[in-house]
Amino acid sequence: MLDYAALSAVAAVVQTGSFERAASLLHVTPSAVSQRVKQLEERLGTVLISRGTPCSATDQGAWLCRHIEHVGMLEKELLQNLPQLTERDAPALKVTLHLATNADSLGTWFLKAICDFANASDYLLKIEVDDQEHTAEWLQKGRVLAAVTGHGKQVQGCRMTRLGNLRYHATASPDFAARHFAEGVDAGSLSKAPALTYNQKDRLQEQWIHAICGRTVNHPTHWLPSTHAFVEASLAGTGWGMNPALLVNEHLESGRLIDLAPGTVLDVPLYWQVNRMVDEQLSGLTQAVIAAAESALVR
Repeated sequence: MLDYAALSAVAAVVQTGSFERAASLLHVTPSAVSQRVKQLEERLGTVLISRGTPCSATDQGAWLCRHIEHVGMLEKELLQNLPQLTERDAPALKVTLHLATNADSLGTWFLKAICDFANASDYLLKIEVDDQEHTAEWLQKGRVLAAVTGHGKQVQGCRMTRLGNLRYHATASPDFAARHFAEGVDAGSLSKAPALTYNQKDRLQEQWIHAICGRTVNHPTHWLPSTHAFVEASLAGTGWGMNPALLVNEHLESGRLIDLAPGTVLDVPLYWQVNRMVDEQLSGLTQAVIAAAESALVR
């Protein structure tokens, strides 16, 4: 039999980031939480929580956390249909759903989807952000229940829906373009003009350069891990970057930004993948995601 008190302790530590906050959430002492986690780890013969600030789940611990989410969703559904099972004065059951998406989707269309879903339900949400080519790994490792992914390979045990393309333009301020691209956009000018890069996983600038030049070009870059800061840095003339059309269309129309290669866009396909075990319970979330994508993404 599974020890759900211990499983809940593991999930609470991972969710809150510490044994003390987990104890407060579970209304027990920190030593009780520590003992439950330790006994479960000894029983399974593996570490479930990486102790640190904050604490985080190991791969094995993540699977247990997702199991607790599944159980919580089923229990919530059961109590909705059989409210007489609810103990008097018991606190309302709040289930936190773990999802993953890329930063540009979160900064443009995905926020509307999760807000619409959250407003229509009493679920809590924890959103993990990673590059769209890597969010599928969160599903594969059992760290999230659903994710926006950037490739069409279906994760085992998941249902996949194609959402559309998030369109990007290579943009810069007119002043920046005058300083760095007066003789045109080519391998020579791109090798000297500072770009904007989100992090080491961000390959959009490289993909666009390859589309323009037909080869890889080493180029200087600023590292800026923020979707909206990308736009602001472009407007400030700090660098050129691949910005979502949803965020820069008005700036392009007003002339505050210019398209470095009009007609050459980068369309990134996006997919919604949901763990099959909770696909039915998360149908409302899937509908909200599809609706938001239909109104924002390019087909």
